[in-house]
Parts: sequence; structure tokens; C-alpha cells
Amino acid sequence: MNTTAVQPVSTSERSSMIRLYLVRGFLAIAWAIAFAAARDPLNAVALTLLIAYPLIDAVSSAIDYLAVPDGSERHVTALNGALSTLVALALGVAGTIGGVAAVLAVFGIWATISGAAQLAVGLYRRGPTLGKQWPTLISGGLSFLVGAVYVSQAIGPAPSLDVLSVYATGGGIFFIAQAALLVWKSRSQRTTVQV
Repeated sequence: MNTTAVQPVSTSERSSMIRLYLVRGFLAIAWAIAFAAARDPLNAVALTLLIAYPLIDAVSSAIDYLAVPDGSERHVTALNGALSTLVALALGVAGTIGGVAAVLAVFGIWATISGAAQLAVGLYRRGPTLGKQWPTLISGGLSFLVGAVYVSQAIGPAPSLDVLSVYATGGGIFFIAQAALLVWKSRSQRTTVQV
């Protein structure tokens, strides 16, 4: 992929992305802790948390879309936000009607598709302006693979939602790492300009 086509990002755009990644990371970890405590049985609290998780992603995608006004990755970000909204509805239905296996299948399909979207955005944003995007790329790749595993577990003999807290924690850590790398990149660029 041609990394030289990436448009320069302003300081305010980069700051918005850093804040977004930090908030998204800490929200994912907080969600994981809450879900680990509430997941069994699949009751109203657990179902509310399940619906909230993709809605956090949808809102984050909207903020990301607005934070970087230029770039073709915005189309992928918008599509991911719309998909996450639909998944929140699907998880509500799956949890109400289908139970644990249906929830795990829906979550797995979503993780696979959103992981592919995250990979696409990370590949596009690689370059001198926003860094190498390693945390985003690794997180997207793992989401893609883990989602497929969740779908296969959903059709297995004993599907469990235990894995979703681990998934959210990992995603949160990668978002925080991406924010830290953006901060480091921003500081190193300021130091270079001052020298």
C-alpha cells in the first residue's frame, strides 16, 4: 500500500485521535470488568452490557470519522460504525431469543468484520504522520481471527461468553498502546522541528 498518499494530520486532529483511543481503551477495559462480573447468567444486565459494547464502537467510529476530515479510510470508519449499530440490535435479539450460542455467533461475525475494517484503516494510516500503527494492525488482525474462533465455538457443544471479557481487555490495551505511540510520535516530531 502506498503510504505517501496519506494526508498530513493537524495537531488538533492527532490530539482528537489520542483522546479517542485512550477513552475507547479505558472503556473497553471497564466493560470487560463489568461483563466478567455480570455475564452468567445471561440476564438483563449482561444483555445491556452486550448491546452497549458495539454501541461504544459505533460512537467511537463517528468521532473518528469527524476527527480526520480527509482520507478514504473515513468510508471504512463510517461503514464500521453503521455495522456496529446493527450488531448492537442483533446482539439484543440474539440474547433475548437465541441465548449464549447465538450471542457468541453474532459477536464472532462482528469481530471478524470489524477486525478487517480496523486492519484496512491501520494500513491506510501507516506512515510518517500517524506512525506505523502496529497496535491497530495487531488488534485488527487478532479480532479477525478470534471472531472466526468465536463462530466455531458457538456451534460447539459448550459455548461460553467468558471469552468476551478477554477480547475487550485485549482491544482496550491495544487502543491505549496506539494512543501512547501517537503521543510519542507527536513529541518526537516536535523535538525534530525545534532542533
